[in-house]
Amino acid sequence: MSIKKSKIFEVYEERKKKGVQLYTENLVPKTKVYDEKIIKKDGKEYRAWDPKKSKLAAAILKGSPNIGIRKGDTILYLGSSTGTTPSHISDMIGENGFLFALDFAPRVLRQCVFLAEKRKNMTVLLEDASQPQNYADKICQVDVLYQDIAQKSQLDIFLKNIDLFLKKGGYALFALKARSIDVTKKPKAIFNSVRSQLEKKITIIDSRTLDPYELDHCMFICKK
Repeated sequence: MSIKKSKIFEVYEERKKKGVQLYTENLVPKTKVYDEKIIKKDGKEYRAWDPKKSKLAAAILKGSPNIGIRKGDTILYLGSSTGTTPSHISDMIGENGFLFALDFAPRVLRQCVFLAEKRKNMTVLLEDASQPQNYADKICQVDVLYQDIAQKSQLDIFLKNIDLFLKKGGYALFALKARSIDVTKKPKAIFNSVRSQLEKKITIIDSRTLDPYELDHCMFICKK
């Protein structure tokens, strides 16, 4: 077993015959989040990161050179769902970082509540990301904004939240779902259209389609 630091800050990797397995150092030892594999090495514990369950892991494996997340960062996560990817980001930012996990679906957010009870660098907000004015008094300015929302208006939601909450020089990660915008158009056409609209507002430093892990998705990594 040979786990070493990845080129991505706060991410670890193990190279196998079938490819690369990603890990994050477990903030809450002996605790799993989604039945992931846990391994121990040199007194530390690492959680396997499944790219089929996390678009951020998929983007890393597709070659993203920089996802902008560092230890100690403050993160706003829009569309946190049950908390799979937020849990790995929680590992990455460590006990001195903080993550606001936001979703509008009570059923899935309940799982995030359980996570936040064990992970003291997280809090959970039951809010609609398309109405950021409703939670503006609950969130500080953040170093990184991450969005994973399957709505037709996902680009507008992303830009509104960037304007309100992202620090100048901060990173914004956008997991774009082409089929949620228009099922009649080819995903590539939607990716190109969104790219041109993003470029008017923010600097795109990288973009990756996420197949075969997630079909019809593209991750845009931007900087304000």
